[in-house]
Amino acid sequence: MVGWANHMRATFGASFLWLVSFVYFTQGFRSFVWAAVSYQLKDILKLSPSASQFVVSAAFFPWSIKPFYGILSDCIPIGGRKRVPYLVISTILSLFPWVVLGLISFLRNSHISLTILLTLQNFGSAMADVVIDAMIAEAVRSERAAFAGDLQSLSWSAMAFGGVCGSLLGGFTLSNIKIGTVFLLFSVLPTIQLLSCAWVDEVSLNSKSGRMLSNDTGLQGGDELAKVRKEGPQTILDKVTNESMPHKEAVLNGNRSLAVASNIGTIRGRKIHQKNGKRKTTSTKSVTIEEKNRSLSLGWFVSLKSAFYSLGNAFRQPIILRPMAWFFLSHISIPNLATIMFYYQTEVLHLDASFLGTARVIGWFGLMLGTFIYNRYLKRLRLRRMLMGAHIGLGILNFFDVALVARVNVRFGISDKLMVLCGSALSDAVNQFKMMPFLVLSGQLCPPGIEGTLFALFMSINNLGSTLGSFFGAALASMLNISSQNFDNLLVGIIVQLIATFIPILFLFLIPKEATGLSA
Repeated sequence: MVGWANHMRATFGASFLWLVSFVYFTQGFRSFVWAAVSYQLKDILKLSPSASQFVVSAAFFPWSIKPFYGILSDCIPIGGRKRVPYLVISTILSLFPWVVLGLISFLRNSHISLTILLTLQNFGSAMADVVIDAMIAEAVRSERAAFAGDLQSLSWSAMAFGGVCGSLLGGFTLSNIKIGTVFLLFSVLPTIQLLSCAWVDEVSLNSKSGRMLSNDTGLQGGDELAKVRKEGPQTILDKVTNESMPHKEAVLNGNRSLAVASNIGTIRGRKIHQKNGKRKTTSTKSVTIEEKNRSLSLGWFVSLKSAFYSLGNAFRQPIILRPMAWFFLSHISIPNLATIMFYYQTEVLHLDASFLGTARVIGWFGLMLGTFIYNRYLKRLRLRRMLMGAHIGLGILNFFDVALVARVNVRFGISDKLMVLCGSALSDAVNQFKMMPFLVLSGQLCPPGIEGTLFALFMSINNLGSTLGSFFGAALASMLNISSQNFDNLLVGIIVQLIATFIPILFLFLIPKEATGLSA
């Protein structure tokens, strides 16, 4: 273990490994602060379950546009650097809302301002997630490709560890500390992340080595940008030259006048020549600056246009479009009632924050168990069979919620806490049987050159489907008149969710027939 750690440090550098680990740890530790958000919406703002779920779903929308952040950082460098400046910006966006919400009570006590600030925070978190993924992808190129699995394992372990710690501490702090203080405590992590960015060196694209690295990235946008940098300036110079012809003629006429004037008086001619020379120098400098600015703007435009075109062209291919359509459908067809169940567990079952934090920890362990089982025993199965089994399993697990709400477990002497713990662990494990094929298939379908951006698009489709599923769940709860004081129709909502769980099975023909966890 020590030898492996030393080898990783020698290969990637301690500062880079620290940054990757800490960013992913912070992403997992978000469970600490979002538990506080849930109680803020329920106990302080007194929102209904459907309204609370609507606010959370809206706040998580920035995770549905992840390709935008990737294309932005790929095509528009800041100070000649494509990663670290954007990581700094995203970290500031992640930090600022928590500090404001922690210090200014009237902003966190208004659902409108709270939604805006939470959305801004997710905008920063999603951008940081995309940028750090891109940094990992660049770090394992060429001779370091053999360490790709090690770096991914490190990032995943850091996020899982952060999730466990956040869930454990979240329940404890909510029972003993005010919600505003919880927001301020969490802001310490983005602050450390911001300071960590200063320790990581990134080669500037303006340097020779940076240009060589840019040419090796394989991104379509990068190739076009390089082409513009090579050919664009001359084209723009021609345009600028044509636009400045009247000025050139004026200069030539001035020179002719100087020639005539020199016959009249040598001293006067020298003074005029010196003044005109200064004007020519100033004019040349301004044209050069304008030329560079136009070249840079044109380079950005062509690079962005090429990236969007390549992304759209790849996504229109049936082999990519059909599987992604299934995963999107599998989310939007099932109304998400997670927030409504949170209200039921706290208002009716009277489960406290500490226990619910423990349940989330069990969920993290269930997720890791599901990943292990998939990699060890299930990755050779056909994806159609795997996904069918996952949805059947999720449907069966819905009976835990049915039994909980119908109070069937009480008749058999089974405690509510045991039902919640088992349901949390098993549902996260089974969900991983669905998520892992999605990740595998996404990686296999990405064509060379735009892997990072297209993979971000796949994840965005998955996130957008989850967000819309949450919106539909909120709408269903509103239609059934479910509130903090009235859960009479919650059983109906869970039955609707149970039936909807089997709908995606009807569309499994969209998944490649022979695809497995090893090949598509």
